[in-house]
Amino acid sequence: MPPLTTSLLSRSAAGPRVTAAAAAAISKPAAAVAEPGPSPSAPAPAHPLPSRGQTLRGASPFASGLAGRLFGGRRAAARSSSSATAIFERRFASAATKNSYDEILTSLAKPGGGAAFGKYYSLPALADPRIDRLPYSIRILLESAIRNCDDFQVTGKDVEKILDWENNSTKQVEIPFKPARVLLQDFTGVPAVVDLACMRDAMSKLGSDPNKINPLVPVDLVIDHSVQVDVARSENAVQANMELEFSRNKERFGFLKWGSTAFNNMLVVPPGSGIVHQVNLEYLARVVFNNGGILYPDSVVGTDSHTTMIDGLGVAGWGVGGIEAEATMLGQPMSMVLPAVVGFKLSGKLRNGVTATDLVLTVTQMLRKHGVVGKFVEFYGGGMGELSLADRATIANMSPEYGATMGFFPVDAKTLEYLKLTGRSDETVAMIESYLRANNMFVDYSQVQADRVYSSYLELDLDEVEPCLSGPKRPHDRVTLKNMKSDWLSCLDNDVGFKGFAVPKESQGKVADFSFKGTPAKIKHGDVVIAAITSCTNTSNPNVMLGAALVAKKACDLGLEVKPWIKTSLAPGSGVVKKYLDKSGLQKYLNQLGFNIVGYGCTTCIGNSGDLDESVAAAISENDVVAAAVLSGNRNFEGRVHALTRANYLASPPLVVAYALAGTVNIDFEKEPIGISKDGKEVYFRDIWPTTDEIAEVVKSSVLPDMFKGTYESITKGNPMWNELPVSASTLYPWDPTSTYIHEPPYFKDMTMTPPGARPVKDAYCLLNFGDSITTDHISPAGSIHPDSPAAKFLKERNVERKDFNSYGSRRGNDEIMARGTFANIRLVNKFLKGEVGAKTIHVPSGEKLAVFDAAMKYKNEGHDTIILAGAEYGSGSSRDWAAKGPMLQGVKAVIAKSFERIHRSNLAGMGIVPLCFKAGEDADSLGLTGHERYSIQLPTDVKEIKPGQDVTVTTDDGKSFTCTLRFDTEVEIAYYTHGGILPYVIRKIAAEQ
Repeated sequence: MPPLTTSLLSRSAAGPRVTAAAAAAISKPAAAVAEPGPSPSAPAPAHPLPSRGQTLRGASPFASGLAGRLFGGRRAAARSSSSATAIFERRFASAATKNSYDEILTSLAKPGGGAAFGKYYSLPALADPRIDRLPYSIRILLESAIRNCDDFQVTGKDVEKILDWENNSTKQVEIPFKPARVLLQDFTGVPAVVDLACMRDAMSKLGSDPNKINPLVPVDLVIDHSVQVDVARSENAVQANMELEFSRNKERFGFLKWGSTAFNNMLVVPPGSGIVHQVNLEYLARVVFNNGGILYPDSVVGTDSHTTMIDGLGVAGWGVGGIEAEATMLGQPMSMVLPAVVGFKLSGKLRNGVTATDLVLTVTQMLRKHGVVGKFVEFYGGGMGELSLADRATIANMSPEYGATMGFFPVDAKTLEYLKLTGRSDETVAMIESYLRANNMFVDYSQVQADRVYSSYLELDLDEVEPCLSGPKRPHDRVTLKNMKSDWLSCLDNDVGFKGFAVPKESQGKVADFSFKGTPAKIKHGDVVIAAITSCTNTSNPNVMLGAALVAKKACDLGLEVKPWIKTSLAPGSGVVKKYLDKSGLQKYLNQLGFNIVGYGCTTCIGNSGDLDESVAAAISENDVVAAAVLSGNRNFEGRVHALTRANYLASPPLVVAYALAGTVNIDFEKEPIGISKDGKEVYFRDIWPTTDEIAEVVKSSVLPDMFKGTYESITKGNPMWNELPVSASTLYPWDPTSTYIHEPPYFKDMTMTPPGARPVKDAYCLLNFGDSITTDHISPAGSIHPDSPAAKFLKERNVERKDFNSYGSRRGNDEIMARGTFANIRLVNKFLKGEVGAKTIHVPSGEKLAVFDAAMKYKNEGHDTIILAGAEYGSGSSRDWAAKGPMLQGVKAVIAKSFERIHRSNLAGMGIVPLCFKAGEDADSLGLTGHERYSIQLPTDVKEIKPGQDVTVTTDDGKSFTCTLRFDTEVEIAYYTHGGILPYVIRKIAAEQ
């Protein structure tokens, strides 16, 4: 395998890198080349790996033999020019070759004169007064529609809809959107690449060219979800965990490496490099593209809900389902509803000692209360100047937790400062600033700000933010630090629920004795057993990371220690963090307290916390202890962090260290000591908490631009384990039918060119009957595989030992495992079970209690359709395509809920499952539905009569009848349903092309 080169991966905001094969395609007449890009007549971008400090013009910088050398090689250069041209020439349908708005193409001069940066579609040139009233986030949608307007995929009417946002944002108006690129992580990326590989096979079986299935927009895939905290509190933890990661995931990693060579436009960043969203923020983001001399705003959709972190950099980005992402890769416009935009005004300044984490938990609670599902949130106001870019990214990151599509921070002077800090060249930053100013997309807070027009408004004085945590089971259940002890005691008292554990009064003080490695130990309710500095939300922010290190230093200076049975860990989001911790001289104090670096990935935040020591696990289980985890993550749903931590609190990295030192969440930091110093004195929280100025001083001296440049030059070299992985040379993947990691899914089995059309749902049984807040963690768990689950049984039958089960997330490329893992969460609450918690349901005809998968297969074998009843916020949580694919494979035909999370509803539609909402004020309970009925959904049999949002009657076999709202929100979603899902739709469309 050829060696990797650092020059290939140096980055800037330039346009896409073009392989030799892509260069051949670009040399063809513009009318024949696929889009998106500057316009429908422009070349499709090859995978972008922009060079720092240069502006790319067309293909010439890339025709120098660099193709084939990225992360194990790219076969694009080796393919014949005609084959490559075929890949890039295809269009999804014939369309006009001239953009309707070419007359507003305007040159952008460089500030110092000389050659222009390029041309751009000028919003001011439209001379439409409505543009000045548009939120900045909507202007990005407008520019995209104008640049891509071919009067086929994007029409002049679509442009007008966006221009008239002020009137249309409340009307559920559908618009197309073409993101500039797609972002993947390995958990969600593997099934996406599996689907692309399977689609190639389907194209071949239909007699069409399989190489037509190829990404047409840049795709970045960062492997960050596989590393687990098997080894902690060790200087060797990084290497040990990476070796275990590769031993478990060698097949998956080899498959992804195959994808990086088999598909054009796909970059795979190897394991051990960092967390996808931090890498995106520090390195992958362009802010402004320069593609062949055409400038346009960077935008991205990702198969991880926290893609929104990039909104803090002024790049419009949000999470979508894997199936939507795949369609975007293949050149399909994304259909979306023109969103309302909530204006969030920030004023004042954070008080001394208050962190960005405290701020984001406060903002999350406010926005959840306001109601922002399906909306954009745009931040503005005088307080913006007091927030660093990293602070903004922290707020943007948790958009899924407050329910918004994105939390957007328009580009301003702080953004430009960050771009320079992270090693983007002066010329690149000058281009970004010049373009955004010229196109009225830059906010200059040194000038008087005009009043903003928004759909609704919120305001927060930063001075009012208090130190806080969120928990014990949901990220929006904020608890101020001063009230933490009283809130914890209330949780012990309260009935089982989001804020309750129902521990009897007489048992709340119970202490369990156990032996930890020969040393006597004790554990009780509220004791911390996991303390993890983890997650993109916080590890990208030097202020909180160095703040945690300062807490560690002060604690070590006073002689404080962390109990040895607490599993402590530090998982940075990029190698930059290690560099500035080392330069500050503070990493040694974190190590002293057990916060050694364990790896560069998501770890504890996504449930990859690894096992607790057997003695600790036994003490918790045998004594029914409500043990606690404190983590600097963004998700704390029950069962996610670890099966044995029923209480999970989100906190800033400095607070994670503080709670590790205290050893319990049952403490009042204002009144109770956190420990005893080496000279026997009580040490309080205030004694170890750094001031804002202390943190700022360390950040200023320790976080340097060269750290970012050096990290992302070395990231391109991969690592020995990755570079040694063998890769097949075939453009069709050689499926191994015995593999338990990668399996050819059955989506296209017996597929023909004729769509199946509307399918009746008649006399369906209810598979599951849920209440509110069923998350994607409940539906498609990403944690460990329970030894008694159907997935475990499947693996045992194939001679896979329990120690090699790995996690569901690591096996997402195998549909047989994931179908069995669907609804396999041990904390699942199903009304059929009348209070019993677990992954079981009732097979209604027989009354048998079965594992959900087993019940679903029994229904399928009997020839019965199934539906699901649910409450509010069904499908909230991470954007997991398997939360829709799994139910589809289990035979679910419809989900009837009070409300849906945005991405999950879209995913259901994309898999051909009918999403229905009860009418306002109604739900299963109020309608007297027990789930034991049989359900018929009266959808029109003629697809032409199905309309977005129409009323649909549902009847039951016991005479009940009620009306639901059909949650196909766009005509495109109805087309997906007609074809049996988005992927068959795309295949038929591509296969039909000549």
